[in-house]
This record gives sequence, structure tokens and C-alpha cells, in this order.
Amino acid sequence: MKEPDERLHPLAHGALHHCFGCGSLNRTGLRLQFFTNAAGEVVCPVKLARRFQGPPGHAHGGIIATLLDEAMSKANRARNVVAMTRSLEVEYLRPVPVGMRLELKSRHLRAEGRKHFCESELTNHSGEVLARGRALFIAIDPRKFDAGRQATERL
Repeated sequence: MKEPDERLHPLAHGALHHCFGCGSLNRTGLRLQFFTNAAGEVVCPVKLARRFQGPPGHAHGGIIATLLDEAMSKANRARNVVAMTRSLEVEYLRPVPVGMRLELKSRHLRAEGRKHFCESELTNHSGEVLARGRALFIAIDPRKFDAGRQATERL
């Protein structure tokens, strides 16, 4: 994986430790680590393990969608917005290899009341776009979100 350079800053996003995307305690998850850059984008180095394979040597389409969605959710979190995905559109442009260095980037585009619009890209080491996502998120009351989180932590 690409090491974060000096221009990247860790994103403090209140990680849910058992989250499939970013949870550090989820042994079967992606364990993604997110950073912000000077342009305000969210950046994440990715190297997918073989267990996320769909077609031989390439990532499963659901994992690609998960990566894009997770990155866009962090674009909201970088703005202190707690939001849930309402709709997600994915463009699968090229096969996504497993075991290779990749990069996720996402950005918040605009807000209209509780609606937050974001986009993300997954690129290879050459900067070639492999997949692109766009999503609509709906902001939720952080207190309700925290109440739900506390209930599931008891499970």
C-alpha cells in the first residue's frame, strides 16, 4: 500500500470498530484507513486481499461498490455530517485487480438541506480510473445514530 505522504492527514471520523469498511476490529472487513488532502478530498490507499475476489484475479462488484460508498460516507464525515446512503450509482469502467495498489478518492459536492451529494473514484497506481461512484446521502440526527450504535455494541 502507498504510504501516506506529509500532505495527507488522518481523518478523525469516529470509526465504528466493527464496520465492514473501516472497522479496525472487524477481522473479515476491509479495514480501510482514510486521510484528507490539501484539496479537501478524502483519500484512502487500498490493496484488496484475494478473499474479495469475484472474477479470477479481480474484485467482486459488490466490494467495488462498498469501497466507493465507504469513501463517500467519509467525505460527509470530514464535514462533520452524519448521513446514511439513500442511493448509490456505480460505473464499473475497468476490471479492478486484487493484490495491487489502488487509491480511493472522494469529495462532497453539495448539500441541499439534509441531502448531501458526493462522488468517488477508484484508481490504479497509474491514476487510471477503474470505477466511479455518485451517491445521495441523507443527514441524520447524530444522537439517534449514537443510540443505535450503543444498542449494537451490546450484541
